[in-house]
Amino acid sequence: MPDGLMVFATFMHARAFWLVSNDWLLGNMSKTKTTRYDVAEHLRTPEEMAAYLEACLEEANGDAAFIAKALGDIARAKGMAKVARDAGLSRESLYKALSGERSPGFDTILKVMGALGIKLHAQAYG
Repeated sequence: MPDGLMVFATFMHARAFWLVSNDWLLGNMSKTKTTRYDVAEHLRTPEEMAAYLEACLEEANGDAAFIAKALGDIARAKGMAKVARDAGLSRESLYKALSGERSPGFDTILKVMGALGIKLHAQAYG
């Protein structure tokens, strides 16, 4: 795992653990209101976005819809309207393509990655 990805994953895990532990120590667990976690709210820098996508690629096991959803999370962090405009797609098309409900075409993936400023590269493994 790349160093940046490990730091990001460790940070997110530690942050979540601290929030839960802090509430438990203060006796607030019964009063704690849970909210839906939205990863897009935590992807602030290009490095964090790239680390998130790298982690999703590691976990995807060939599931293109899962990767599309990860790209959708990053697009929401950057702003869907801007990403759609930069990719030459309508917002509606972008939402559908990156919803995770289907696998978008490779041309769409390449357009979105270009609009997000993320470079696709190949690496030998094994």
